[in-house]
Amino acid sequence: MKKSFKHFSWLLLLLIPLLIVSGCGKSSSKTVKVGIMGSDEKIWKPIQTKLKREGINIKLVTFTDYNQPNAALTNHEIDLNSFQHTYFMNTWNKAHKTNIVSIGKTVRAPLRLYSKKVKNVSAIKKGDQITIPNDSTNEGRALHLLQSAGLIKVDNKVSLPTPKNITENKLKLKITPVDAAQTPRSLTDATAAIVNNEFASEAKLPDSECIYKEKLNKASIPYINIIATNKADKNNKTYKKIVKAYQTAETKKLLKKYYHGLSIPAW
Repeated sequence: MKKSFKHFSWLLLLLIPLLIVSGCGKSSSKTVKVGIMGSDEKIWKPIQTKLKREGINIKLVTFTDYNQPNAALTNHEIDLNSFQHTYFMNTWNKAHKTNIVSIGKTVRAPLRLYSKKVKNVSAIKKGDQITIPNDSTNEGRALHLLQSAGLIKVDNKVSLPTPKNITENKLKLKITPVDAAQTPRSLTDATAAIVNNEFASEAKLPDSECIYKEKLNKASIPYINIIATNKADKNNKTYKKIVKAYQTAETKKLLKKYYHGLSIPAW
């Protein structure tokens, strides 16, 4: 009996270090929840695979509209999100009294004007309907795009114009704000629609088929897309590794492969 107990004691002593090592191995693996729009999953999957080998487990959380990812971030339901541009983030922070910050650039994603009824802007005629995204930043951005295309004029003193701030509309165009996700579908009835790149990608609307697009210049810098987190986590080393893993030549190739020019690397 004593001999058996001795054997058991030695066995326990041998097992304890193994159990400690095993426990440490599990705790060193970090899980980070990243909120994205559905179309971006094919860009993030290879990053997810790569970082898993480094002990970082990315859990992708997909959203369907622009109002969800920042709310989820503030509520700590996710750790990072990658869907918005700087202007959108700043406007959201102001409206909701949140402290979301950028920790890295991803892409430039110019707004594009699409149509299934006309082949160029000059063919848009009196009384035609044009749909635009209805979230405040992209609504104002879309109106500036229509102004740039020579279709309307807006009050330039207003940073985020709405249709109420249109000062000239010679063609009496019916400019209709709709949910951004619905803009591609609206092309069935409307003459034209301004579509964000992720929804253009989901609807298989290539860059080559747009009839007008936002110019990439100094004025478009606030519309560079970003990876964002809560201000308290801006120096998190794991999050910085995720940004670094995104900003690679491999990601550039994936953006070209899947977005065909809709999303342009911004780092």
